[in-house]
Amino acid sequence: MARNIRIVEVGPRDGLQNEKSSIPTAIKLSFIDALASAGLREIEATSFVSPKWVPQLGDAEQLWPALPPGPLYSALIPNAKGLARAIDLGVDRIALFTASSETFVQRNINMSIEQSLAVFADLIAEFRSRKPSGWIRGYVSTAFECPYEGWIDPRNTANVAKKLVDIGVDEVALGDTIGVAVPAEVAALTKIVTEAIPVDRIAYHFHDTRGTAIANVLQALELGVGCFDSSAGGLGGCPFAPGAGGNLATEDLVYFLERSGLPTKVDLYRLSQASLAIFEVLGRSPSAKSQLAQLSLSGTCPT
Repeated sequence: MARNIRIVEVGPRDGLQNEKSSIPTAIKLSFIDALASAGLREIEATSFVSPKWVPQLGDAEQLWPALPPGPLYSALIPNAKGLARAIDLGVDRIALFTASSETFVQRNINMSIEQSLAVFADLIAEFRSRKPSGWIRGYVSTAFECPYEGWIDPRNTANVAKKLVDIGVDEVALGDTIGVAVPAEVAALTKIVTEAIPVDRIAYHFHDTRGTAIANVLQALELGVGCFDSSAGGLGGCPFAPGAGGNLATEDLVYFLERSGLPTKVDLYRLSQASLAIFEVLGRSPSAKSQLAQLSLSGTCPT
């Protein structure tokens, strides 16, 4: 079982990009500061996507320079224009997005998988020339199933993951975009992917749509994977995947890991408080189980 655990908090980006309401920049910054104060060390803070397509993240230029010191921050980069904007602000950790489903990539970024990889190769070359010590993650969405194509052959996912590593990414995050995977499928995919790339270059991005995310984390841990994405309060999903539920809640992940004897250095009480202001703006209550339990114990559970 993996022992050195990394949690990548994606709430400020993936958690907010799908909301109908845009969160004011000041509240986003307070949210990120609270996540950092809780002990989260890797945070995906925003995306340099066009505000026309994702207005919820249209304040990237204002947000990035004001981020509180401490964590390692990363940003999602959609294209060359977004990369130039990010580099100008000093971003040195980026994430790129493709998928193992041709239809999903086409509907999401209007390219084929191969076209997306060709674009990424150019972006990576430019980023490395400007940021030699920078860090790059490659997302592979629909790693198990696509909302348009259905079941995805794990060999397709492994093939895309290997190509990402071949063009220079440091880590590949495999996404269960619509939250359908069960542990047996995680085991099968992990086995095939680790035949192509080292296990320490794999992360998992689970959604908890059907309540299987924690079981999937356990299976991945037992196969040596040590990096997992999560979102405080279970915020978010995918705006391009019909029916996709929220991300794995960071509170649930932290509780599970700590209770399993795998230290995270994250304060669960502070973490449970971190997203409350976001939910207040959104006009709804949190639903993450460990968050609600912690809030109930502290007497601050919203009604």
